[in-house]
Amino acid sequence: MRITNKVLIFISLILLFSCQYIDDHTGNPISVPPQLVLEENIQYQLPFTILSAIENDIEIRNGGYGSAATAHPRNKGEFYAITDRGPNTDFLDGKKFPVSSYTPRIGLFAITAKAEIILKKEILLKDPVGTPISGIPNPEGKGATGEIPYDINGNQLPFDDFGLDSEGLVALRDGTFWVSDEYGPHIVHYSAEGIELERISPIGVNEGNGGRKLPAVFAKRRPNRGMEGLAITPNEKTLVGIMQSTLYNPTRIRTDLTRIITFDLETGETKQYLYRQEKSNLSNSEIVALSSSEFLVVERDGKFSGEGPVQKHIYKINISNATDVTGNDINAEFGLLINTKTLEESTWAEIGNTGIRHVTKTLVADIVEKTGYPHDKLEGIWLIDEHTLGCINDDDFSVTDVNNDGIIEQKILPNTDQKIDAGSLYMIKANF
Repeated sequence: MRITNKVLIFISLILLFSCQYIDDHTGNPISVPPQLVLEENIQYQLPFTILSAIENDIEIRNGGYGSAATAHPRNKGEFYAITDRGPNTDFLDGKKFPVSSYTPRIGLFAITAKAEIILKKEILLKDPVGTPISGIPNPEGKGATGEIPYDINGNQLPFDDFGLDSEGLVALRDGTFWVSDEYGPHIVHYSAEGIELERISPIGVNEGNGGRKLPAVFAKRRPNRGMEGLAITPNEKTLVGIMQSTLYNPTRIRTDLTRIITFDLETGETKQYLYRQEKSNLSNSEIVALSSSEFLVVERDGKFSGEGPVQKHIYKINISNATDVTGNDINAEFGLLINTKTLEESTWAEIGNTGIRHVTKTLVADIVEKTGYPHDKLEGIWLIDEHTLGCINDDDFSVTDVNNDGIIEQKILPNTDQKIDAGSLYMIKANF
């Protein structure tokens, strides 16, 4: 019997949608594309284990996968997510690390045909010789933020030259990763196995560790609010990082002016653009590339939805008509100046009078309005397709420090009958 092409196509479609997995002939299952099984605006919890348990039955969860997310560059229905430096609380003149040996890591997640999220693999971040790093701050000259690290008992810990407070994540088609952080801020290239290949830091930081650098002004990042988001253009030629908040340039400043930086991977050339937040002291938590000039940015506050009006917004931005504010000297400690004032010290009127234009932006989605989003930190975006996003929160390993006194408490969602905050995925539809 002769089988026509139409019949073959029909049979193939039946097999495709009846199987739990699609085989890509690598030996590893690829899950059914998530838009077929995930429901819009529904909470899907990421898996976790118990990292540590302390007094009063407080669980420190080995979750924390929410500082950034990115699509697997080849496998439909899979995404990577990254942790930050590990569980920590404010303490004295620095931070207390209850699990000080914790290594920041990248997780590979997949969506099954039953709409369950599974953790397929963990990739621990390592130094250039393959030793797992910690999330402990860097010493002076290596990216220090002024934070002193302490263990759970209040004993001071040694600094870590390769420590990372990882916040931004890019996955390349060759299997390697780029990660941005809040210490240096550093942008670090890791192998598929998590071994450091290159560390790019501001001029004046990590001198002698490679020749490629960020402009010196980025060392003025505000502690714990460094390079929070990292993207790469679709052609994989340019990294694009966004600072979480206003640089402390020249001193402690909190305004609605933040910076975006681009880094040409072939030439090492950098450009800078200004991003204007909706109000002062918000957080730019993620950036994802749509093209070489258009990106999605998460701009949020730090409040829980149960605590009153909140902002968890996703904007589409365009840098094509914005002004490069690098200036003529990337070695300049304070960057480009306007009448002896730094950009951070200047008003938007003063900046505008020079002809400098910030990036344009358009609201794409209000996540609280769409999902009821109960979490405080929207930090990861998984770009599923041209109209679908996966939004992921940072659960802080399910612990917090309400009074900033170093006492570790369970992170509870307000108005939820003591529900513990957990890393979760929400799939939303949006026009961007």
